[in-house]
Amino acid sequence: MKKFVLICLLVAFSTNFYAQETTAKATKTKTEASAKKAKSSADKASADAKKETAKSKKAADKASDAATKAKKESTETAKKTADKDAAKAKSEAKKATAAKDDAKKAADKADAAAKTAKKDAATAKKSSTKTLKETNEKAPKVADKVTGEYNGKKVYTGPKGGKYYINKNGNKTYIQD
Repeated sequence: MKKFVLICLLVAFSTNFYAQETTAKATKTKTEASAKKAKSSADKASADAKKETAKSKKAADKASDAATKAKKESTETAKKTADKDAAKAKSEAKKATAAKDDAKKAADKADAAAKTAKKDAATAKKSSTKTLKETNEKAPKVADKVTGEYNGKKVYTGPKGGKYYINKNGNKTYIQD
């Protein structure tokens, strides 16, 4: 199979060697004429391209000049706005620090008031503790009703109906019926 393909290729290429030379000369003159035409049109195209590039360079120069002018103007306006913003920020910072100082002073006053209130509460607690120790009875946390007496102690009735008295340690001792 390979040999057959090689032989076919050899035959195809060998037919090109037996071509006539007269047609080759005629085609040469035709190709030379078309080459000259193509060369002249290429020269025209290159000249037109040179003109277009010159025009585009001029337009690019104009655009770059306009861009630099715009850039200068924008930087000037940006500087002005930046200066205004900086001034505003400084004034706001001053206001914030003043407010912070005021808040700190208020917090210090509140702390001092809290300390004095704590001291007052501690002294009030001490005085109330003294009065409770004198009676040997703690006051119930819930306002229960006093319903009687048991072994010399007051008997209280709770919200659910349980009866108790306060022992010598200050704890509730419940009474069974």
